[in-house]
Parts: sequence; structure tokens; C-alpha cells
Amino acid sequence: MAQPAGFMSYALVDDSDGRLQQFRAELEDEVWAHLGEQIPIRPRPEEITAGKGGEADLGPALSEVTLLIPILSPSFFNSPTCRNALTSFLQRETELQRQDLILPVYYIECPLLHDEAALSGDELAQAVVARQWVDWRELRYEPFDSSRVGRAMTEVAVRIRDTLRGAPAIPTQVEPDSPDENDEVTFALPDTPRPTAIATTTQRVVDPEGRGDYRTITDAIKAAQNGDRIVVRPGTYIEGLVIDKPLEIIGAGDRQQIRIEATGCDAILFVATMGRIANLTVRQLGEGDWFGVEIVQGRLDLEDCDIRSGSRDCVAIRGGAEPRIRRNRIHHGKAGGIYVYENGQGTIENNEILSCSFAGVAIREGGNPVLRGNRIYDGSAAGVHVSDRGQGVLEDNDIFRNASHGVAIKTGGNLTIRRNRIRENQKSGVYVHDLGSATLVDCDIFANREAGVAITRGGNLEARENRINRNGREAVFVRSGGGGTIEDNDLRDNALGAWHRSIGDQPNLKRTQNKE
Repeated sequence: MAQPAGFMSYALVDDSDGRLQQFRAELEDEVWAHLGEQIPIRPRPEEITAGKGGEADLGPALSEVTLLIPILSPSFFNSPTCRNALTSFLQRETELQRQDLILPVYYIECPLLHDEAALSGDELAQAVVARQWVDWRELRYEPFDSSRVGRAMTEVAVRIRDTLRGAPAIPTQVEPDSPDENDEVTFALPDTPRPTAIATTTQRVVDPEGRGDYRTITDAIKAAQNGDRIVVRPGTYIEGLVIDKPLEIIGAGDRQQIRIEATGCDAILFVATMGRIANLTVRQLGEGDWFGVEIVQGRLDLEDCDIRSGSRDCVAIRGGAEPRIRRNRIHHGKAGGIYVYENGQGTIENNEILSCSFAGVAIREGGNPVLRGNRIYDGSAAGVHVSDRGQGVLEDNDIFRNASHGVAIKTGGNLTIRRNRIRENQKSGVYVHDLGSATLVDCDIFANREAGVAITRGGNLEARENRINRNGREAVFVRSGGGGTIEDNDLRDNALGAWHRSIGDQPNLKRTQNKE
């Protein structure tokens, strides 16, 4: 075999939230760290083809795969494609006289695996649960940056590493001759403990037509115990939610058909220690000083929602709260998109933030978030605005077509900006002024209407290894006590050249090894 590879076999319905593809990517990186070389784990998103039952089909031939990682769930065992892949790999193990090339991950509670009568009639289910399985059921909704998930991911990666390093073959109970296609094959089962059933999370269903447990989400929250899951069916819920206990609130179906609408209050106020909100449309309709989602404390996972506010910002984070805000569409805030202030923190990644009246993201008063992989565009002010001791990290974002600067930092703000695309903004790409400071590394800053970067009135910028090109004025504009270090950058092909014409009068600026 030219290169070892793993294959994750799973039903596509189990990846409706994209977490299995994130699991695949995280596991691939963890195996690389422990093995010292990159081993592909398939299928990557571009390789997925749907089997007849909507399963992730085997794109590569089994002969190209070293390890099989079946993701166990009820849908897995109902999938002909998944079952065929497992059967083929078990036969391949027999031919190789190995029993360590299948590593099941138990992902969603499956009654088949705990029912002795049903299990006794399903040889494939017996074979797979008798392997060295990994129990991921209670980690399914845990964030990937949690310590629990990190330790579990390491366990999986180490098992893969040990297998690829050539653990001794285990004798099987199957005759070594390849069986004819009509022969019945019996798979050897190592003496491995079976998974046990876990306590079921209480699920409360909300349906405005009365077909669930409750008609309103508020009633479900009041009745819920810590850790319960509230499933919200399609409908319009005219209520402001106050979440004051650890809960999951998840929309079931098309999120555009699951609407929370509030007037005269926050659409969602989160004041619990932890929780998860996913797949909802959230509308704050105006009248007063309110947010779409206000996160006052704790760790909230806010995922895959469509959020808009007719009063203030779409999302507010304050009071030391540390949420994870992922894959949301945050737009048309009467003020801004996301407002992080009063020591708010958190991770804001892979969101679409657009068409807000103020900044797409504003950070003030000790706010210190990480922004990663977002698209921030078409705002009526700056894409990202940092002031009043705000801090943060911007990584791998695309910030474009905003009516002011792409990124603006002032009055004690301090920002680290890495690997971003900052383009087509109506003023400068990056503007550091009024005693603000920033570190700018490995960014592409281009096609902005004014300078690529501007540093004025005591601003300080450390810029290294950036490409600042095709801007409407200079690559670097400095005046009025602005300063910093500009080194190893590509400053070519700007309308007014690399530097502002009075650059020689700026004693606080160091320039070295730039391409001009």
C-alpha cells in the first residue's frame, strides 16, 4: 500500500451539523502530531458521494484504506452502504490475519447494541461492538476545544498510531483460505466489553400547534431541569427567552421556519453557566435598547442561527462571558453585528456578519475575543472596530466591502491580526490611531479605496510579511506621531506608491527589507 489512510464510515444524516467532518479534521491533525506524518482520513467533504440510503459512500477502493472508523448510530446499522463497507473490511482483516484495523466510535445511542435478543441476530453488530470501540456519546455536543474532547481525541489518535506502527497480528478463528462468495463467514470476536447504555437526556418538545409537550419555549424552560434538551418545532414564537439554567435549545427542521420574535426585550438573554442554542431564527423587532442575543455570563454554544436586531446589536457578550459563536448568519443589526465589552471574551468563528449599521464586530472596555474564519462585509461602518482597551485576535477572516475601514483600532485598543484578507473597503484596510496598537502578520490587504494601512495620532503598528497591494492610495500612510515597524512586506503596485510622501518626517517609524 502506497500510503496508509483511514476511512470514516457513517450515515450522512448523522452529520447534519457538520460535527463529524470537524471530528475527521481534528483527528487527522491529532494523528499527525502523534505519528509525525500526515495520514489522510477520508472522506473529506469534497470526496463524499451519497450512497443509496444517504450514507457517506466509499469513494476510494477498500484496497486504498488501512483503517476503518465506523461511526455507530441507529442510522449506521440501517445503512446498506455502511454495513457493506464493514463486511468488506472484516473480510479483509481475516485475509490479513489482523483484528485491529477497525476502530468503532460509538456516536449516537443505539438500542440494538444493548438488546441481547436483537444483538444475537445481527452478526455485524456483534463484530463491531466487540472491537476496541471509543465511546463518544456524551462528547457529541462538547466543544472540540474542551479538555474532555481533547483527551478523548488523543486516545483515538494513539490507537491509530499504534496500529499503523504494526501491532502484531492476532490469530483469527477463520480459516486462512479466502471464502467463496456463497460461504457463510464467521468473524472472530475479541473479548472486549460491550458499551453500556447511558442515562437518556430528558427531551422536551415545543410545538405552537400543541403537538408537543409545550406550546411556548418559555414554558419548556421553566419546566426543564439542568441538562435537558428542548427541541423546537417550526413556528413563530412571539416571546423573549431568558435562559437561566444549563440547557440545549435546538430547532428541528428548516431554521427559517423556526422563528423567535421579541419586542421590548432581548430576544434571547443567557444568564446560565453553560448551554447550547442551535438552528433558530432570532429576531429582535425594535422598540427600546435591546439585543438579539445577550450573553451575560458562562459558556454558551450559539450555532447555526440566523440573528437580526431592530434595536441594538445582533449579539452582545459581556461580564466575562466566554461563548463559542459558530456558523451563524448575523446581519442587519440596527447598531452592530457582535458587540464584545465589559471583559467579554469567547471564540467567534465561521460566521457570516453583514449589513450592520455600525461595526460588524465592536470590541471595547476589556473585551478580548478570538475571531476566526468569519466573513465580515457590507457594513455601514468598519468591519472590526476596537477601542477603549479592547483586545483580541483576528485570524483567517475575510473583511471586505465595508463603508469605512476594514479594521480600526484606537484609544488603547490592542489587536493581533493574522492571515486575514482585508479588501475593497471604502477607507483604509487597517487604521491604527489615537494611541491604538496592533500586530499585523501574513495578511493580504488589497483594493481598499484609501491606504492599505494608515497609522496616525500616536498609533503603533508592527507589520511583518504582509502583502499590501493595489490600494487606492499608498501601501502605508503615516503622520501625526504614528509609528511602528514595517518589515518584510510586499508594498508594490499601489496607486500612490509604497509610502506617504512625508514618511521621512516620522521618527517613530522603522522600515526594513520591504519590497517597494
